[in-house]
Amino acid sequence: MDVVLINGTLAEGDTVVACGLHGPLVATVRSLLTPHPLKELRVKGSYQHHKAVRAAQGIKICAHGLETAVAGTQLLVQRAGDDLDGLKLEAMEDMHDIFASVDRTGEGVCAQASTLGSLEALLQFLQSEGVNIPVAGINIGPVHKRDVMRASVMLEKKAAKYACVLAFDVPVTREARELADDVGVRVFSADIIYHLFDQFTAYLKQARADEAAAARAQAAFPVVLKIIPTCVFNKKDPIVLGVEIEEGVAAVGTPLCVPSAGGVELGRIASLELNHKSVDKAHRGDSVALKIEATNAAEAARMFGRHFTADDRLVSRVTRKSIDVLKTHFRDELGRDDWVLIVKLKKLFGID
Repeated sequence: MDVVLINGTLAEGDTVVACGLHGPLVATVRSLLTPHPLKELRVKGSYQHHKAVRAAQGIKICAHGLETAVAGTQLLVQRAGDDLDGLKLEAMEDMHDIFASVDRTGEGVCAQASTLGSLEALLQFLQSEGVNIPVAGINIGPVHKRDVMRASVMLEKKAAKYACVLAFDVPVTREARELADDVGVRVFSADIIYHLFDQFTAYLKQARADEAAAARAQAAFPVVLKIIPTCVFNKKDPIVLGVEIEEGVAAVGTPLCVPSAGGVELGRIASLELNHKSVDKAHRGDSVALKIEATNAAEAARMFGRHFTADDRLVSRVTRKSIDVLKTHFRDELGRDDWVLIVKLKKLFGID
């Protein structure tokens, strides 16, 4: 690896300590190389070998075990009497704040940049107010297949929206692109942070919308309905009634039951009409016509006038799972009074 020797002397056989992505690295210098006069360090070609090099100059160090060293961090040399553990801690100081911002056990994207400075800028941006994107993995350098595999862990954790690599100012190898397509990992690449953010937020917005659409079938919006006696249009499956919404939100797909009749379950709201127009939801104070469709044979046998009457209230049949779905996907669609109603329904149905 290329380093700039700032002070002192470095020789073959010296033990060096570097900052690595996964912890401190310790290695023995195998050889020291410098370019020939009037040539740059980065230009490929033959190099001059040295037994020792004095500061200050740029050199190439050959050693085993430094593959994950972080560009832009300090390299320390262990001398006689130096505490190796102390050198390890000192070498990792540059990465301390970055590691603190990564939760490897939780859900989040993988962030990748060209240098330590670029990675710090990317992480600060992702964690800034208004952005707030969790990070579960970091790396420096080009995106390879192993980086895609690390991001694919989110698929196993059932957090597919975070199975992504955000590559800032780094190339993506063809093999990594192909693997990402095969396993379902998204790779977003840009040279400007804001462009990277725009790409990912557009994707995240669509992913959340897809999740909400898939979860809607499991959602039970809290509602209490009063039957309008003069508006009973069909007494058996599908039951069609006119109702007034006393509390909560009436939403298509919500299962209904009659607590006062022993918890008789009627089916799910199949459709709603408000002012002769089809709607997906209606709120407290609205008078709507609704159609209830049975989901099983027992519900299909329910009949207005036999199993329940206009004196009974129709209530959404909430469960622990349906409440969790509301919290995860539909929190913004419910007001304070709606959450108070959920608490009442939890007590009614004995939900912890």
